[in-house]
This record gives sequence, C-alpha cells and structure tokens, in this order.
Amino acid sequence: MEHDRLDMGETLAAAEDAAPVESIDVVARNLRERFAAREVSFLFLDVTGQQVVRFVGEATPSRDRAQQIPLADSLYEQVLRTQQLTRAPASGQRERVIAPVTNRGDTVGVLELTLPEATDEVLEQVGEAAHALAYIIVTDRRFTDLYHWGRRTTPMSLAAEIQHQLLPSASCCEAAQFTVAAGLVSSDSIGGDTYDYSLDRDTLHLSITDAMGHDLDSALLATLLVSASRSARRAGCDLAEQARKTNKAILDHASEALATGQMLRIRLDGTRTELVNAGHPWPLRLRDGQVKEESMNIDLAFGVSSATTYRVQHLDLRPGDRIVFYTDGMRERQAETLDLPALIRNTASDHPRDVVRALSGAVIDACGGHLRMTPPSCAWTGTERIWVAATHAQELTRPRSSASPSPLPTESLTTPACCSPSGSGSGATRAPS
Repeated sequence: MEHDRLDMGETLAAAEDAAPVESIDVVARNLRERFAAREVSFLFLDVTGQQVVRFVGEATPSRDRAQQIPLADSLYEQVLRTQQLTRAPASGQRERVIAPVTNRGDTVGVLELTLPEATDEVLEQVGEAAHALAYIIVTDRRFTDLYHWGRRTTPMSLAAEIQHQLLPSASCCEAAQFTVAAGLVSSDSIGGDTYDYSLDRDTLHLSITDAMGHDLDSALLATLLVSASRSARRAGCDLAEQARKTNKAILDHASEALATGQMLRIRLDGTRTELVNAGHPWPLRLRDGQVKEESMNIDLAFGVSSATTYRVQHLDLRPGDRIVFYTDGMRERQAETLDLPALIRNTASDHPRDVVRALSGAVIDACGGHLRMTPPSCAWTGTERIWVAATHAQELTRPRSSASPSPLPTESLTTPACCSPSGSGSGATRAPS
C-alpha cells in the first residue's frame, strides 16, 4: 500500500487551527486516515515518573476514570528508556506500535496505535508524527489544564501546587554540550525543595534550593527564593551577586526564614564552571567509573544576616563527567543506609533522566514508600523531601545529530545522549509475543 509522505508542517498547521484541547485528536485522525490505524491513543508520563495515563482524545474518560498503567517492566518503560519505536503483536493480523513522544530529551509520553501493516516507511512516518506531537503538546499545554491533570495520578495540596509551579516546565533538557535532568519526589509533608535551570548562548545556569519548614510556609519561602534567584539571573548579575540578592530578598521579606542552596554556571565551551554553595550538601561527581564527593567551601545559608558575601568557587567539571546534586532528603534517616555512590556508578550507562528515576525510586523503596520529615541536623538544614538532579557534560568536540527521536538497540541501555549522539533512522524493535 502506498502512502503519501507525512508533512510535519501540515500536521503542525492543522493542530494550530484546532483548539488546544483538540491537538491530539488532530494527530490521531491523521494517522487513522493515512494508515488505517486503530486504537490511537497518547499516554502521558505522570509527575512521579512511575505510571502512564492513557488519553484517547474525544473519547477520553473523566480524570477520575482515566486508565493508569504502572510503568515498571512494561513496553512503555522500554520505549521511554530506549527512545526507540517498538512493535508488538496485536489481535488479528494487526501490529501494535508504540513510539516515544519526547522533546529535547524531556519525555512527554508515548503514542500508541495498531496498524494493518507496519512497513519501514510507515514506522518512520509514525515516528515523525510522534515527534510532531511532542512539539504540539509542549506548545498547547500553556493554554489548557488538560495536559496537567493528565499527568497527575495523586491529589496535590496547595503547597504542592505552588512547589511544582516553581519548577521548569521540562525536567530534562538535551543540548549538544550537555544533558540535564532533575526530579522532585514529595514526602508525606510538603517541603520547599526546588530546582531550576536555564540556558543562554554560552552558559548553562543551574540551581538547587531547600527552603526551611514544611507545607505552605516552605512553599511560599521557596517562591521568594526561586523568584529572587531568577530575577537576578535575568538581570545579568554575576553568580556572587545572584546569591547576594537571593539572600537579601529573604532577609527583607521573610523574617527568620532560612534556606540552603547551590548555584552553578557552566560555560558551554568547557573553559569554566563556577559554583556558590550556601550551606548545601556537596555534589557527587562520576568520572571514569569513580564517584567522588566534590568538597568545597560552604558559605552561610540564605537568610543569615551576616552572610553579606558569597564565594564563587571553581568546580572541576570535564567532558564526559556526570555531576549529581541533591537535597538532604536523599540522606534522610530512613534512607541513610542507601549507597548513593554505588547507585550512581551502577547507572553510569543510563541516560540522566533514568538516573534520576532510579535514584528517586531507590529512596522511596528504602523509606517503605513513605518519605517522612526528619528533625533538622542544625539550624538551617532541615529535611523536607527528596530531590535529585543529574547533569552530564558533553564531549564538546562532538556535534549532535538529528533532534528527532532515534532508535537504539533494545538489548542495551540508552547511554546519555550528551555522550553518544544518536543517529537518525526509522528502525524499530519488535517486542516478544
């Protein structure tokens, strides 16, 4: 059967002509008409990274009845991990096809459908449709809550709502020189942990902060903390001034409040990495199979009146390194037996977003599925919740290939895209029947 080539521009234009809540319907209708596809659906990756939630367009049930599917050991997990379109037998003579829906390394979900025939040409065009869908969803989720509630599998308190809205809209970003991935896993009592990142022409900006307290008070303090940091960064302040203004904002507007944090700037040409540490746990660096704690000077936490200056320190970060930042929830009492260096070594070949998921999952398991508050070890380092972030520096001389989703062998874990640029192609793996 001959099929006209899918024109991504036409698909994007058709989605733009539709209402934002109908964009997925546009792509599904296109696939049904072109390839006689059936059972076309999109599955969101939920906010915990542990489940996918099925969305089938106009026929989608209410949020209370939306189908939730555990990710562990599923074909969906395989597709998201390998970023490779996968085929499996379906009823009759049809084939089930699942394609990753990913935008610059950020896994939005998967596209699933059944086809009467799955030739290489058809599979390539399904992959292109999934790639277009990623851009459509990333654009349209600004205009509707549909894509937000689709990712929520548990209720959110007001404090949690505030906290999640402070985070970047994408928890992972791939570029030619780096990959950064981050995660936030809530404890039983909401805290004030946040992460932030931004990219400009020559620098990657990163921060991780841990606001004292819990529930709404800590969420409001985190709002002040993140907003002050972003304001200084966007005003063009250097790293020391960004830290100073963040501290001043807390002193001026949050009496007796405290927060720890680290601010980092990585030059994309590999010439310099700068860091400010305001009372925060040291990061862990993976290099050549060895994990080492990056010991450095620690300045006073944000909110301390005597902390008038913050020292900008050099961090030895080389091409091929992986650096992991975390809040002290990763060391909370129930998880203190967890061997973080071993976990980081054992996931050295994984993509950073999979490292984040593995580390978070290990801590949740160690805590019996419930992350609880622990008493602060000193005046300004209380444990609120778990947070993990991982970055992986790129070999700066190697260009990145096509940004489109690209298949990798399913028998091997996906290596960080920053270290082994993926090639373009339309190959697919076949799942066992």
